[in-house]
Amino acid sequence: MNETTPDNDSQEPQDIAAQENPSVSTSDSDVPQDSRNLALLIWIGTIFLSFIPGLIVFLIKKDDAYVYDQAKEALNWSITVVIGYVASLILTIILIGPLLMFAIGACNLVFGVLGAIGCSKGEQFRVPWTLRLVK
Repeated sequence: MNETTPDNDSQEPQDIAAQENPSVSTSDSDVPQDSRNLALLIWIGTIFLSFIPGLIVFLIKKDDAYVYDQAKEALNWSITVVIGYVASLILTIILIGPLLMFAIGACNLVFGVLGAIGCSKGEQFRVPWTLRLVK
């Protein structure tokens, strides 16, 4: 009658939380890894190639809702960046354009990296200052 009982100290904290509260999810995300990888490539491509990766995937990959949504968001962000670059090019006349171009480039880099990180986790990433032109 020597029964061994499971030792709760050896369990992971997330497993214990899932046992105590069934609504706690222990998985990373419900998004498949292939979809995450493609969305990650879209955001990284957006940093270097502007709107081209987002547009290609937006037009081709309509069967995967997550990839389609992230392609649409990256495309909207790229269009916003291009509009910003055109405006800053016009503003070079009054010498504020180069500073604005630098700021837009820095924002593009930061939001591209944040988008890539969010997609690698399977999150629905949204850029806060983007113009939502593609619906």
